[in-house]
Amino acid sequence: MRIIVTAGPTREYIDTVRFITNASSGRMGYACAAAAVEAGHDVTLITGPVALTPPRGVRVVEILTVTGLKEALDVHFPGCDALIMAAAVGDFTVAEARDTKIPRSAGPVQISLLPTPDLVAGLGKRRRKGQVLICFAVEDDGDEKKARAEMKAKKCDYVVLNTPTAMAAAESEACILSRKKAVLPWGPRPKEALAREIVALLG
Repeated sequence: MRIIVTAGPTREYIDTVRFITNASSGRMGYACAAAAVEAGHDVTLITGPVALTPPRGVRVVEILTVTGLKEALDVHFPGCDALIMAAAVGDFTVAEARDTKIPRSAGPVQISLLPTPDLVAGLGKRRRKGQVLICFAVEDDGDEKKARAEMKAKKCDYVVLNTPTAMAAAESEACILSRKKAVLPWGPRPKEALAREIVALLG
């Protein structure tokens, strides 16, 4: 199968040197890419900025921003058989990013944030028959009902539900849900082990 895996955080720039981001290390996505290669799949890894070495045998596409990720997915998604959307996509962008460095002498600075597009929802609307779409959800309370509702609304096949403790950690307290049932129960697992469970869903 031709598989796309997204990984890592995105950045939204405030000025030329400062940005907002999140705590994602990219380890979950990189583990999924490695597991997919080991399973014999053709893998493209679309990655945000991380301090990790890509697994051998993958094609790497580097991105920084949500816009960059959208552009990469627009190119590669139509030809894939499956997408594992493990990237921690930023939910907000800066309304008026500066094209120069803001000096400290400028005093207090107010920043307005705007919601970013829901990339998974956009892909779900134009997925072709037979494509498999696996998304991720982070919920403070592990709300399965909410995660499953979002999965259905975005036309995904599975959602990997975890909590914020998984961010930048070696393990993930997670479960995997299909539209009708839990296909992997809650439990703490090394991300490499969880990645193998995710890739196994692809057959």
